[in-house]
Amino acid sequence: MTRALSVDLRQRVVAAIDDGLSCRRAAERFGISAASAIRWRSRLKEAGDVVPKRPGGDRRSQRIEAHSQLILDAVTVKADITLAELQELLKRRGISAGIASLWRFFQRRKITLKKRQRTPPSNGAAI
Repeated sequence: MTRALSVDLRQRVVAAIDDGLSCRRAAERFGISAASAIRWRSRLKEAGDVVPKRPGGDRRSQRIEAHSQLILDAVTVKADITLAELQELLKRRGISAGIASLWRFFQRRKITLKKRQRTPPSNGAAI
């Protein structure tokens, strides 16, 4: 994954724009895209600084989080429900959710669905 450009560069670009250079000219001068210069300038106006936001993040979890109570109730009713069964339950209610989305839903809550107990040690094993 790429890293954000330095705050120093961002500040120099925004300073050049403030000194009268257009965003596109400042971008050419510093070897960045015009979109970056425009974005940095608007970030300075909105947030008061040009420090980059944290990269990444889950942008789609709110869709499944909206139905969290339904999912958690289904797990309460049937403790050994599979992700495929949960997916089918949601599908019957008109909610589209993938297996991976359901997996991440439970992972965020640190809920593991173990189907069986640990295997006991063998009687014939040498100690």
